[in-house]
Amino acid sequence: MTNDPNAAKYQIKARIAADGVIDKPDVVGAVFGQTEGLLGDELDLRDLQKSGRIGRIEVNIDSRKGKSEGEILIPSSLDQVETAILASGLETVDRIGPCRARIEVISVEDIRISKRQKVVERAKEILGKLQEESKGVGLDLTESVRKAVQVEEITSYGPEHLPAGPNIDQADALIVVEGRSDVLNLLRCGIKNVIAVEGTSVPQTVKDLSRGKTVTAFTDGDRAGELILREMLQTMDLDFVARAPRGSEVEELTQKALVKCLRNKIPINQYLEMTGFESTGASRAPMDERGEAMGPPPGRRDDRPRRDGGERPMPPPPAPVARPVPPPPPAPSALPPELQRYFELLGGIENQSRSLFLGADDAVVGEAPVKEMIEQLAALAVPAKTVVFDGIVSQRLIDVAQEKGVATIVANRLGAVGKIPEQLRILTRLDLPGAAAH
Repeated sequence: MTNDPNAAKYQIKARIAADGVIDKPDVVGAVFGQTEGLLGDELDLRDLQKSGRIGRIEVNIDSRKGKSEGEILIPSSLDQVETAILASGLETVDRIGPCRARIEVISVEDIRISKRQKVVERAKEILGKLQEESKGVGLDLTESVRKAVQVEEITSYGPEHLPAGPNIDQADALIVVEGRSDVLNLLRCGIKNVIAVEGTSVPQTVKDLSRGKTVTAFTDGDRAGELILREMLQTMDLDFVARAPRGSEVEELTQKALVKCLRNKIPINQYLEMTGFESTGASRAPMDERGEAMGPPPGRRDDRPRRDGGERPMPPPPAPVARPVPPPPPAPSALPPELQRYFELLGGIENQSRSLFLGADDAVVGEAPVKEMIEQLAALAVPAKTVVFDGIVSQRLIDVAQEKGVATIVANRLGAVGKIPEQLRILTRLDLPGAAAH
């Protein structure tokens, strides 16, 4: 049904019922004929229709079993009062053709309200779609530019086409990760001296590239990362080990977490001591971040078979090195009682790779293997004042101890660390009376 577009303010809707069979022309004729002169000259339907103040009268009739029913729709551009008078005048029609009939006005609808509602609903749809499309525009632009730069920076290195950062040949230090996603994450954080092994087997290209560089292995904190790290330990020279937090992957670390992991890297000798792993590939001593040697290279024979089937030459035996002899237990009167208890506890766990956590009253509130010491200390529910362990103090342990409010660390010796907080006291066997003489 199409109404006159010029008459669109109100719409009169009426129900019609007739005792007989009637058609649409009969209804329209009855409406015009029986209301003529009834409402006055100003509301004469014919004149109103000619002037366009009411639209075309639409009639829908359905005849069944000798009776007819239907509805009448009349659009109006009159004001509310005139439209109401016109609507009530329809109900005066009582005959249509030869049949008795009854017309009842159902409603007078304000078409503008209906249109406003449609406008509101449609506006909601348009706005929702607009917001959805523009929600990530700024982020998408930033991410698109970043990814474009990453794709330009990442290179394929060596015959194996390994994912790597730019200019790794010229870098003095090298970071070895597991896969391409790890390389991309480090590039996004501005770290470009990185290469991936792309699997559990270390490619020969990585082994060759690592010679003469300070090499850090940076692996995921899961079982697969541990296996890859053990493969690296057996097949190439490493200086430092960095691990993602337990259960995390390098590719998903934030910049802050990634930089923290690299800052807390552990020298290879200390890592081997803490974990109990053996290294058949580390043929040099760990180097600090400036590339300076931290100790003499251990002379180990490489029993791995050569690719050409021949035997590997035996390296020259290392020069004998004088090893320090552990100092004898100090006399009870040589140390304050507090320190005496600490070193007694240290002597009790010697060569056991164990750690003890002491509370405010110097009572043991927890213990753990050295390789799990840092994680256990970080998760310790009871505050610990002192940590005593059979091992080497690392920067990572110092950072965690500072976060947990530990005041004293007692260990065998101090490793390669940076700044030690003023509120943290570190004691080693060198602090025992007479240690310097030995």
